[in-house]
Amino acid sequence: MLRPAEAADIPGLVTLWNATIRDTTITFTDCPKTEEGLAAAIAGRRARGREVFVVRDGGDVGFAAYDQFRDGPGYAHAMEHTILLPPALRGRGAGRALMERIESHARAGGAHTLFAAVSGENEAGIAFHARLGFDVSARYPETGRKFGRWLDLVLMMKRIG
Repeated sequence: MLRPAEAADIPGLVTLWNATIRDTTITFTDCPKTEEGLAAAIAGRRARGREVFVVRDGGDVGFAAYDQFRDGPGYAHAMEHTILLPPALRGRGAGRALMERIESHARAGGAHTLFAAVSGENEAGIAFHARLGFDVSARYPETGRKFGRWLDLVLMMKRIG
């Protein structure tokens, strides 16, 4: 089931996100998410005409969200997204379905480009985005630091407008 996020999804999304923060270099942050913070982020995105979509299969939940790439009117048509799936949902079309929904929603809102900022160590994430038509637009060496080592950031872009 794919739909906009609801309040009942927030605990599962926080659990997924915090496991990703704690255990991987998919994200460079080490600051855990809270239910209150995620609820506020969802409300903020919606107030700006953006969305957070979830996919559920039994007890497994994943999500994709997007917002403006950078602040300011010059970036009003450039969006950046986040997508996280638990292992049980990977390789089953859930990620593709979420991204199709994000692209469609962003395009309807006037977006011209969609960006992905992917950890250089996340080879599966880079390959996933490439399969969806994203091109590597930049690789920033040693931009992030986590678990005592430097990490590259790969910026990928797709024109959707």
